[in-house]
Amino acid sequence: MRSTPFLMLLLAGCGNLQDVGRAPGFSPLEGSYAHHALYSSPFPESATPSAPQDAASLWTATQASLLGDRRAAQRGDILTVVIEIDDRAEISNATDRSRSGSTSMGVPQLFGLPQRLDEKLPSGASMADAVKAQSASTFSGDGSVARKEKLKLRIAATVVEKLPNGVLRIEGQQEVRVNFELRELIVTGYVRPADISRQNEVTYDKIAGARVSYGGRGQISDVQQPRWGQQIADHLLPF
Repeated sequence: MRSTPFLMLLLAGCGNLQDVGRAPGFSPLEGSYAHHALYSSPFPESATPSAPQDAASLWTATQASLLGDRRAAQRGDILTVVIEIDDRAEISNATDRSRSGSTSMGVPQLFGLPQRLDEKLPSGASMADAVKAQSASTFSGDGSVARKEKLKLRIAATVVEKLPNGVLRIEGQQEVRVNFELRELIVTGYVRPADISRQNEVTYDKIAGARVSYGGRGQISDVQQPRWGQQIADHLLPF
């Protein structure tokens, strides 16, 4: 019974051995919000029979027409998200603080009482300098932050929900596997239909509550991470 925790830790460490020598697998699309939106949304307007038109008229109100609006507007539509992040921030702070204090209290004369008390005090003690205290403190602190981020990507996202006020909730996921490393890009947020361009594109700075995740998983990513035993020790050890 005492060896149960050890066996659990051993099994947890061997859980990833099945991936040895194999490339990381793609995340399934089934079960995602985008998959559900695409399968449960009605057919696009271009696929439904349109109202009868004049034989000599070149205008139709469908998205497939030459002058039709092809921007995403309904649940299940697809649009392109353009991510161009070029941020730089530098912050530097310096703080110096110094304080000193001195306090003394004595009763050399008070109706002769200090002299009478001095007779009963140990040798060398006197009420003339009863209390004396000194204090000093010094503090100095420096801090600096230097950050630079640059990211330029394009990803197709799906409208997974149309809110009552007309705002669209979008979600996009992209995975690219090169050899044994998988690059992942995830984008979610809220978009106003008016911010979608005629090219059916929207920039990241017009996405409210934007969540952009760019990372990867595979052999290189695993080597760059500390081992699970070290991570557990970092959380449990108080020193």
